[in-house]
Parts: sequence; structure tokens; C-alpha cells
Amino acid sequence: METGSSGGQRLPKTESAEMRWVVPGGAYEEDEIDSSDDGDGGTDTPTAALGSRGGGGGYSDAEEDEEDALLRQRLVRTGPRADSFDVEALDVPGLYRHQEFTMGRSIVLALQTLGVVFGDVGTSPLYTFDIMFNKYPNTSKEDVLGALSLVIYTLILIPLLKYTLIVLWGNDDGEGGIFALYSLICRNAKASLLPNQLPSDTRISSFQLKVPSVELERSLRIKERLETSSMLKKLLLMLVLFGTSMVIADGVVTPAMSVMSAVNGLKVGISSVNEGEVVMISVAFLIVLFSLQRFGTSKVGLAVGPALFIWFCCLSGIGIYNIMKYGTEVLRAFNPIYIYYYFERNPTQAWMSLGGCLLCATGSEAMFADLCYFSVRSVQLTFVCLVLPCLLLGYLGQAAFLMENLTENEQVFFLSIPSQVFWPVVFIATLAALIASRTMTTAIFSIIKQATALGCFPRLKIIHTSRKFMGQIYIPVMNWFLLVSCLAFVTTFGSINEIGNAYGIAELGVMMMTTILVTIIMLLIWQVNIIVVLCFLTLFLGLELFFFSSVLGSVADGSWVLLVFAAVLYLVMYIWNYGTKLKYETEVKQKLSMDLMMDLGCNLGTVRAPGIGLLYNELVRGVPAIFGHFLTTMPAIHSMIIFVCIKWVPVPVVPQNERFLFRRVCPKNYHMFRCIARYGYKDVRKENPQTFEQLLIESLEKFIRREAQERSLESDENGNTDSEEEVASSSSRVLVGPNGSIYSLGVPLLAESAGVSNPNFGSSTSFDGSLDGTMDGRRSLDNELSFIHKAKECGVVYLLGHGDIRARKESFFVKKLVINYFYAFLRKNCRRGIATLSIPHTRLMQVAMQYMV
Repeated sequence: METGSSGGQRLPKTESAEMRWVVPGGAYEEDEIDSSDDGDGGTDTPTAALGSRGGGGGYSDAEEDEEDALLRQRLVRTGPRADSFDVEALDVPGLYRHQEFTMGRSIVLALQTLGVVFGDVGTSPLYTFDIMFNKYPNTSKEDVLGALSLVIYTLILIPLLKYTLIVLWGNDDGEGGIFALYSLICRNAKASLLPNQLPSDTRISSFQLKVPSVELERSLRIKERLETSSMLKKLLLMLVLFGTSMVIADGVVTPAMSVMSAVNGLKVGISSVNEGEVVMISVAFLIVLFSLQRFGTSKVGLAVGPALFIWFCCLSGIGIYNIMKYGTEVLRAFNPIYIYYYFERNPTQAWMSLGGCLLCATGSEAMFADLCYFSVRSVQLTFVCLVLPCLLLGYLGQAAFLMENLTENEQVFFLSIPSQVFWPVVFIATLAALIASRTMTTAIFSIIKQATALGCFPRLKIIHTSRKFMGQIYIPVMNWFLLVSCLAFVTTFGSINEIGNAYGIAELGVMMMTTILVTIIMLLIWQVNIIVVLCFLTLFLGLELFFFSSVLGSVADGSWVLLVFAAVLYLVMYIWNYGTKLKYETEVKQKLSMDLMMDLGCNLGTVRAPGIGLLYNELVRGVPAIFGHFLTTMPAIHSMIIFVCIKWVPVPVVPQNERFLFRRVCPKNYHMFRCIARYGYKDVRKENPQTFEQLLIESLEKFIRREAQERSLESDENGNTDSEEEVASSSSRVLVGPNGSIYSLGVPLLAESAGVSNPNFGSSTSFDGSLDGTMDGRRSLDNELSFIHKAKECGVVYLLGHGDIRARKESFFVKKLVINYFYAFLRKNCRRGIATLSIPHTRLMQVAMQYMV
């Protein structure tokens, strides 16, 4: 938490002045922060210019002589030109630190890791061989060895080599998934389509990347290309949205596949059970499963972690039993030559079995997407030391059984279980399948949270389920949407053989997008040797395309339903991002000019009533147009106005002491400020209104103190030179109201300007005649802080614009259809901004406004 006293630290003297090129006899150009990036052409304050530390116009010694000869300019000492946002952003007391875990908590997390991360990949032995030999039953032991070798090296290449050893290191400060990769790219290059990025965002301590040097020429070229090409930005976003739609589709198919494959074990133990009864039992299990999802990852993960540990022990134990019983000949499958023999004997059969083989790697993406709950090292060690050995033993045991029972091509896992432990293992398998169904669901919650924060998904209610572990969330609407979709898939397909092919399509879609994004990160951030990057891209993307060709060959069997489902999700996300971008750009174009604000004067053309008005808007620069509607609609405006922008920054977490950035809007006597409240996509806005207001006011006081210190330093070094703002502010220290009343520094026209006396507030604001013409800096600071406290005591009111988005009449038909109907429907049915911003209804004022985009 920030405190007012923290602003008492003095800045280094070197920051108060700088050397700058100026034309002799002329005024230098103000390279305002507000006129950069989005081209809005407006400024917040006349003197908040970009300084040397904010990316301004400082020059090196080697360039001075050349510039002097070419431009005949001279170097003069000027006042500080540091943008207030950048100055504040550089004041970082300390880095964000991750939680440190004790031994007991580490054991708890290890159990939760099994229950949350590895449930999906752990239950793949239930159905992998069944799907592989569905269309082309195995006819010889060599076919079994070839299929087993294919499974072994798929496990080694995709879950182990690609995800565990490479992709997991592409996490965004502990956050995994498609949007974490996108966020990582966006904050290393301005690749986001939403034009609200500020240089000060890069000063967040969690924004800094722990990567090698960024000076490599290739990395800079790629960065420049991404930042200047709108086509590449759109293509990158489209790839991310496609991958996200496939993740959600995967989260629908995973529960259906896992639960039905486990319930199918009843058909082996009880011969009278038919396919329809399996479907009904699966539906009942799925309803129970999604109903328990609301209890959160911590509670459910800890409860089911031991059960999944028992499942992996059963899997390895059954595998060892079958190897000892049927022979160790299956160990020859570790020789990859059997894959070549497998394709040589029957290329069509081997190619068609690839879709089933891929299912042994299902859950690999969940290992990465669920990374937000656990550390990279814990996931890697658990997979290498426990999960992978148990999976290999399980597949070896099933292959040993198949080599002696070539005609048994269905329910291979359950048929290979020893009769003495059949029912206990069926129970554990069913429980493990239910756990596996949660793996992708929790991953989807995390990805939806990231997508919402980055403006790519409609707002939904998000519940933080754990007070101990950050990032563990539950999204009710998404949970029930997944349940309904999953039940529809189960009742429509009714067989794991038909669902298995759709499962493969969803998995491969996610894997290919991850491969492409990690390749970009290798080039842009990691700066890996180009040979290594090409090897990574060629090996894994080529392998995944080869698998994809196999599953697409069976798309006519019903898998097209999944593709349609993913396409609808993609359109929802793209339309939401498109509409959000158009709305923001329209707000930038329609914002009020500073000339108009100055013409209105410090009373803003109306009565300034005591209190603080927090006007929420999405602009990071300039005065929003909705403020003009408040001025023309209401007879009075609050004595202090703060434009609050809730901004989601492409980092996982923004530390609390770096949350707020402030700057002035107009001269001091207007008492108008801009506040950017920055949140990471992993942050959960759980502050109540009183806490939020208190943090905001304390940060504002710190900003004012810091501003006073900088002004004092500037005065010490430039005693004979006053900045334009100082001249302007000194001339406005004494104000005369419409009724002849006189007011002191920084005091807006309050109740007395309308002829109404306010005894509680007026005593602190009216001019007492004791001024001598100028007021020293300390007294000015005390008066302004006192004014803030008085305004806070009078109350805080939240001002919110209720905007309606419509396409212009001259727009194309498709744009009108998308904006006026589809995007409007999404805005109407998503969570309202009032609920998202945690605004109390008793202190809310709204004004309607229509945006023509």
C-alpha cells in the first residue's frame, strides 16, 4: 500500500534538469506523451512533456558536433521535461516477489499438481489403443510393436520434449496458456490492436523480462516489423483467437471422452450393460462433476490428488504385471525402427491410426495452461519422475496383453486388468476420469480470464476461490456453458470412437498455435540461434501437421460439429475485440480539446459542488467526451474530478504499490486529475469501494508531494527561470468568482459562486486576506492536501457513461450487421461495467451516450 509519507523521498538533482536542443530565440516543441502513439493530438497538461528518462530528446556527446554543424542550433539548459506518468512509474520501491512455500505446503501443492495438471494425460491409456485400432484392427505382433513405438515416441516428443522442457519456459511470469504467450509478445513489441499502451507500462516491476540482451539485430527487426505492420498484428491475434477457441472446444470434448471411456469399463464387468446405459451414466457423472467445480482448484485438487496418485500406481502396477505375465518382448518398441516397419507394411492403416496415437499426448496443453496454479519446476519434476514412467509402463503392459490377444481391440485397458482387482481399479479409473475432466476446465477458466483482461472476450463474473494461492478462479457462466455443450456432445455422438477423432482435432489445433507462438518468442525474446529455432519449428509443426492430416481424413464422421463449435467461439471473440477496438478509437477521436477546457475556465461553466467525482472511462490520455455530457446535463460538477481508467496491462500481476499513476489535467485551480489504475490479467479486483478510494487518495497525495518536490528542485537550480506552468499557476492563485467572492490557490468555485453559503466547506476555501501576493511551496502543498481531505469528507461519487454503439449510416452492410446486432447483443448480455468495477449503486451517476463507429 502506498502512503503519503512515501512521497517524502527527495529525487536526485540530476533528474530536475537536462540538456536539450532548441532553436535560438524560439520556443522548443513539446513532445507530449499525449500526442504520441494514438495520434489524438490532445494533451493533459501544458507542462507534462516527455523527458530524457521517458524517451525524450536527449542526445549523446558524439552527436552534438554534427547536429551543431547541420542545424546551427545551440544546447541550452531547460527545466525538467519528464512526463508525470513516467516519473511515477520509475518510482518502484521493490520487485514483486512470489510466495515462498514451506515443506508442508510443497507437499500439498504436489498432490494438487497431480489432481489439476496431469489428470488428462494420466487417463489417456483408457482409450488410446482402442481408437488406434478402431478402423483397422491389428493383425500381427509387429503391428502392436509399431503402434506401441509410435505411442512411446509421441509421448517423448510432445509432452516431454516440447512442453515439459521447452514450452513451459515460455510462461509469462508463472502464467501459461495461449494468451500468456500473446501477452509476452505484446509487451516486447506493440503488437496489441488496442491503442492504449503507454511507455510507463514498461516500468512495472513485473513487466521487466528475465531474458538475454535485446540488442540482437534479428530481434529488433522482428520487433519493428510487428509494431509497424497492422496485418501482422491482426494475423497474430487471429492465431491466438483460433488457438483459444480450440482450447475451449478441447474443454468440451475432454470430459466427454474421459468419463465415457471410464464408464465403458462396466461393459467388461457386466455384460448386460449396453451403450445407451453408458451414455446415461456418463451424463449423470458429468452433471456431478461440473456442480463440484465451484468449490475451486485448491479444495477439489487437494481432495482428488491422492486419488490420482493411486491411479498412477495402479497404472504402473498393472503394466508391470502384464509385462511379467505375457513377456518382455514389448521392450523392443523403444527401437524407433518399428515405426518405419509399421508404415512400410500398411501405410494407410498406420496413417489412420495417427489420430488415435495422438490421444496419448492429450493434456499436454493443460500442463502449460494450468501453470498459473503451480511452478514450472514442480510440473517438470512431477511429469519426469512420476507421470511419464507410469504412462510408459501402462502402455507397455497393454501392448504385452495385445500381443497375446490379437483379437481384443476394444476395452484393452479393462481387459488387461487382473480379475482379482478389477472392480477396485474400475472405481479408481472412473474417479481419475472425473479428475481428468477438470484439468481442461480449470485451464479454460485461466485462459478466459486472460482473454477478458486483454479485451478479447466478453466480461464474465469471475470468482477467486482461494485466499492462499493467487490465480485460482471459477467462472460460473463458463462452467455451465461447458456442461451443456459437453452433454450435447455425449448424447449426439454416443461413442468414444466418434468423439476420439474430434478430440484429436481440438488437441492439434491448440498444439500448432502454441508451436507458432513459441517460435515467435524464441526469435523475439529468447533470441535463440536461428538453426535451433528452425529445428524446433520444423520438427514439431511438421509432426503436428502430419497428425492433423490424419484426423482431418475422418472429419466427415461427425468431427465437423466440433469445428463449427470452435468457429462460433472464434467469431464471438473476434467480434468482441473488433467492437472494443472501434469504440476505443471513437472515444479517442471525440475527446474534448484542451482549448475548450481552458475556455470554460476553472468553474467549467457550471457550479463546483463539494466532493470528489470519479469519472470512469477507457482513455489513457485526454478528456473523454462523456465528461462533456456530464457538464451539459448536470447543473453542478464536483469540486475535484478524477478521470479513472481501469487498464489491464499485459503482465500477470501489478504490485499494489505500482497500481496507480496520476497526472494533472489543466492548471492547478481546476482540481482535475487523471488516474490510471493498472491491473495484470492475473489480478482479481477484490477491493471494496472504501478500500479502493482510500488507496486512490493516498496515491494522489503521494503524487502531489512528489510534484512539489520536483518544483522545489527546479526552483533551486533555475532560480531566475520559471516554467510556463509556474507562471500560469501563480497568476491563478487568487480567483474572483461571479459574485465578487475571492478564493485562494487551487480552490474551485464552490457553493459561494452560486450565492449559497456552505459553512462546513466554505471556511476552508474562502480567501482570508492574509496572502501577500505569493504563497510559498510548502503552504501551497498543505492547502492542496487539506482541500483533498475536505473534498473526501464531503463524499465520493462515481460518474459512469452508459454508451450505445452503432455503426455509421455510410458503413458497409457487414459492419452494420456485426456492430448493431452481434456486438450489441454481446454487450447487452455480458457482465455490466458497474458490477465489474465494483461501483456502489447508492453513489452512482450515469449519463447515456451513443458512439457512432
